[in-house]
Amino acid sequence: MNSPSKGKRSPKRADIEGDDSLVPVYQDEVHFQVQTTITSSWCKKGSAPKVKSLHGRDEVSYSGFVRPDTGELFVAKPDTFNYETTTECLRMYVETNTLSDGKKFALIMDNTPWRKKAIRMIEEEGNAEYADIREKMTFIKLPPYSPDLNPIEQVWRITRRENTHNVLFKNKAELE
Repeated sequence: MNSPSKGKRSPKRADIEGDDSLVPVYQDEVHFQVQTTITSSWCKKGSAPKVKSLHGRDEVSYSGFVRPDTGELFVAKPDTFNYETTTECLRMYVETNTLSDGKKFALIMDNTPWRKKAIRMIEEEGNAEYADIREKMTFIKLPPYSPDLNPIEQVWRITRRENTHNVLFKNKAELE
């Protein structure tokens, strides 16, 4: 796949479907908060259940990668989300996940500003510092406002539903 800087269009999701040299991987970030998130639950009719919650906005951030062909999930834990931490997470992913010769990861992600800058730094500007990522990865941007096209969003949804909703976490470490 060619980069946009060479006058070619960016690859689209449909481009990878018949290409055996590309392995699709979906990426996204999430914040889980220590503050209790209250959702619906079963309770006795007429009762008024109470859910304890701490004050504050402590949160834990994760960057996740999921391969739909195998169901494998890779999670990194950056302190914040910016192009540097995105690039660091991409590097961690390609270093810990190997492919056969001639194959590349087709990383599919949304268009947040820090991801767009990371893509620009890696692909379009051709910095030698990012050659290791560029050799093993090509990037595909999802259309704006389309979280339903990213399977890792379901991972985050299920994690919240089964592990964080209606639960009191005493501190950040307990949430992690």
